[in-house]
Amino acid sequence: MFLTLLIVTFMIAVLVTFTVASVFKKSVSGILDRLLVRELSTAWQRYMTFAIYVVGISGGVRIWELEKYINPRAKDQPELLLNRDRWVLEVYRTVIETLQSVAWLLLAFFVVALVAYVVVEIGSRFGRDPSRPGTHSGTV
Repeated sequence: MFLTLLIVTFMIAVLVTFTVASVFKKSVSGILDRLLVRELSTAWQRYMTFAIYVVGISGGVRIWELEKYINPRAKDQPELLLNRDRWVLEVYRTVIETLQSVAWLLLAFFVVALVAYVVVEIGSRFGRDPSRPGTHSGTV
């Protein structure tokens, strides 16, 4: 029964992560296209997709929590059984933890992107071409 629970939580985490990655793909792509040159933007989009999957799946499939079903318990504690209520709880935890993990990753990405955008805008307001460090658009 433990193996089934592990597989089910993994599949749910993959599905939830796929959904979130699909929803945010256009936003992440737009931000990276605005901040980076095309070649770098494409590479960073792939990396962000990979990171979303890694963080989402590892956050949703909580191995340390699932170990309680296979590790021996103290003699005075009853054995944990995977009944219907526990299944519902584990599925709910998987969905919530996956969403929470990916939300933190995306928040960190958007904060860093916002800071980068502000730096680029400040650079462009002072007459520098942000795509070419050390150059000025005005004449000397």
